[in-house]
Amino acid sequence: MVDFPGKAHYDLDDLRQLVEVLRGEGGCPWDREQTHESLRRGLLEEAGELCEAIDEGSPAHMQEELGDVLLQVLFHASIEAEAGRFTLDDVADGECRKLIGRHPHVFGTVQAADSAQVLRNWEEIKRVEKAQRTTAQAMDAVCRTLPGLWRAEKIQKKAAGAGFEWDGINPVLDKIREETEELEQAVRNQDEENIREELGDLLFCVVNAARATGTDPEEAIHQACEKYIRRFRFMEEEASRQGRTLENLSREEMGRLYQQARLCLEGKAPPDGP
Repeated sequence: MVDFPGKAHYDLDDLRQLVEVLRGEGGCPWDREQTHESLRRGLLEEAGELCEAIDEGSPAHMQEELGDVLLQVLFHASIEAEAGRFTLDDVADGECRKLIGRHPHVFGTVQAADSAQVLRNWEEIKRVEKAQRTTAQAMDAVCRTLPGLWRAEKIQKKAAGAGFEWDGINPVLDKIREETEELEQAVRNQDEENIREELGDLLFCVVNAARATGTDPEEAIHQACEKYIRRFRFMEEEASRQGRTLENLSREEMGRLYQQARLCLEGKAPPDGP
């Protein structure tokens, strides 16, 4: 049994020490076995749960999930400290230096009238730090594990920073129509490889439309998912009220039921529907 002191209130240093105890001799076998690779999915899941807590607007839930994300950070730093490569203090040192260097309008003599200028300065400094001499290099450095819509958005923003940008929403909508026609042609030709390529082009254009309208594409698709779930739940409940299941309905009946769900949930029709 490990003797770890009980306290009325633990602090960050206590959590740091606790991780060391769990991974040390006499600690937890599971914790000692963990590697960066084995923890990778957990880090993604915890970050997602933190984002969900933020969306909920629940401080208590956010506090809990921040703790889980922090634990992941401490675990990864502990693994490296054990290997003698770097420590948590080294991580903090690097981040402090990065923040100071990228805020010359706070810690230096550079002027930044607004947040837009701050972001432009940040990008310029980042490119110098990472020796990115071209916009293509900056695009290539965008994290490949980001959700695809966010990655597309970041790449497009870098192109826009170099002056390669659509002139408003209308040309983007025209391009979406063009890509849709090309996708239709690929489907008619039953060309699987081309279908995948044209779908990608279409999605990339839709992200451009999101940017042109100031819309976060990931938030938009998640909102669409939630709306679809609400409509599908309505369909199941309405079918059950009729003593049936969706599996027993024809495609036409399900289509009518979906339209009823859409109208009812948008307040455009009575629950009984047409």
